[in-house]
Amino acid sequence: MKTILITGGVRGIGKSIAEKFLKKGYRVCVTYSKDESSASATAALGIETYHADVSNELAVQELFEKIGDVDVLVNNAGISLIKQIQDVDYAEFQKVMSVNVGGAFLCSKAAVKKMLDKKSGLIVNVSSVWGEVGGSCESVYSASKAALLGFTKALAKELGYSGIRVNSVSPGVIDTPMNAHFTKEDLALIKEEIPMRRLGYGEDVANAVAYLEENDYVTGIDLPVNGGFSIV
Repeated sequence: MKTILITGGVRGIGKSIAEKFLKKGYRVCVTYSKDESSASATAALGIETYHADVSNELAVQELFEKIGDVDVLVNNAGISLIKQIQDVDYAEFQKVMSVNVGGAFLCSKAAVKKMLDKKSGLIVNVSSVWGEVGGSCESVYSASKAALLGFTKALAKELGYSGIRVNSVSPGVIDTPMNAHFTKEDLALIKEEIPMRRLGYGEDVANAVAYLEENDYVTGIDLPVNGGFSIV
C-alpha cells in the first residue's frame, strides 16, 4: 500500500485531497496545527492525523520518523495574510514565509531522503493563483506562493534523474474556510472575474493532484485550478 502525506489536511483543500486518495486505496496521513475538532473528524474517516508545526525542523523530523516512507507528499499547509504592505510587521512576513515556503522545504527534504533510496516519489506543492499573478493587499502571501513555483521547477530538475517528480497546483478562489471572510457581495464580484462564473471546490484541486499522481511522465509543471481566473 502506498503512503501519501498531506500537510494541513484536516479541512479545506487538504481534506478533499485526503479523501480522494483514501478512495484510491492509499494509506493517508495528514498534519494539522490547531483545529482539534477537524482533526478528530478526519481521523474518524480512517485517516492518520498528526499534530505538527511544519515550520519547525525538529517537529518535521519527528513527524517523518512516525510515518516512515512517503510515496506522495503534498505540501498544502499554509497561512494567509491580508494587509497593505506598510502595515505588515516583519514578524508577520517571517511567519508566512516560514509556514508556506519553509514548511514545503522541510517536508520535501525529509521525504526525499527516503524517495532517493527507492528511486521514485512525487511531491506536489500547493501554490495559488496569487503566486501566478499577484494579489492586491496580499503581497506577502503572493510572494510565498510564487516562491513555491520556483521551488517546484528547480526541484523537478534536481530530482528527475532520481525518478522523483515534483509539480505544483495553483488553486484560484476555492470555497474553503480560508475564504470565509469574503462577503456575498465580494464573492459576486469575484465570480464575475472568473470565466467559469463559479468558485472552485476542494474536489477540483483534489482531482488535479490525482491527475499528477497518475501521469508519471509529468514533472516540473504548475497546474492552475482556477476556472480561467489567471487567463491574461
